[in-house]
Amino acid sequence: MAKQPHLLVEEGDVHDIALVPGDPGRVDRIAKQCENVEEVSQNREYKIVNAEYDGVPLTICSTGIGCPSAAIAVEELSRVGVDTVIRVGTIGALQEDIEIGDMIVATGAAKEEGTSKRYESAVYPAVPDYEILTALVDSAEANGEDVHVGPIVSDDAFYNESDEYVEEWNAANLLAIEMEAATVFSLARRKGMRAGAICTVDGNLVKGTQKGADSDEELPEKAKNNVERAIGLTLDAVVSLYT
Repeated sequence: MAKQPHLLVEEGDVHDIALVPGDPGRVDRIAKQCENVEEVSQNREYKIVNAEYDGVPLTICSTGIGCPSAAIAVEELSRVGVDTVIRVGTIGALQEDIEIGDMIVATGAAKEEGTSKRYESAVYPAVPDYEILTALVDSAEANGEDVHVGPIVSDDAFYNESDEYVEEWNAANLLAIEMEAATVFSLARRKGMRAGAICTVDGNLVKGTQKGADSDEELPEKAKNNVERAIGLTLDAVVSLYT
């Protein structure tokens, strides 16, 4: 098999399980908590590293921002033998009681994006694998985290999340909003892969503290710190699944 055109990997280059943050910079942050780190490839928004955590081999692959680029990552990872993908990201809260720095484990994602709809009807569910979901929740609870478990929204238009949209999502009791999970879940299901997502809250759209609202930096300090904790929780969940 030839190298995949975007990830620049072929079968044998990566491990069975892949952590898939959006930000290429987060690949390095995850790798810092691991051992035996080896860069595999880097192209466009995609950076791939192999590593080992507590004896479990894993791959870390950034997806970039949004569902179209995330779909490319899942497609090509699937083609080279990856069978599990776990999104480790940030997310904006849609409920008043969810604080910056809290953790959210998604039980499903509303398809307010276009990519998954090019694969299937919007009525098909975008849901994670139960074992991955359970492992992430167990890991968060075991570490004493404030973890919220429930449905989220995946949206394409970061700068078009109007007050009306936020009110509707809030009224539906959707927990939070991000930009990749619906497609990651949908494609993984279609390809016989397992998927899950844990995200740390970087703002609250109901309270008007969404990312970029009151700072020149992308993430508030509390959310920056909690990205590291979300990474640790995910790595612990991987160990529980594979040992």
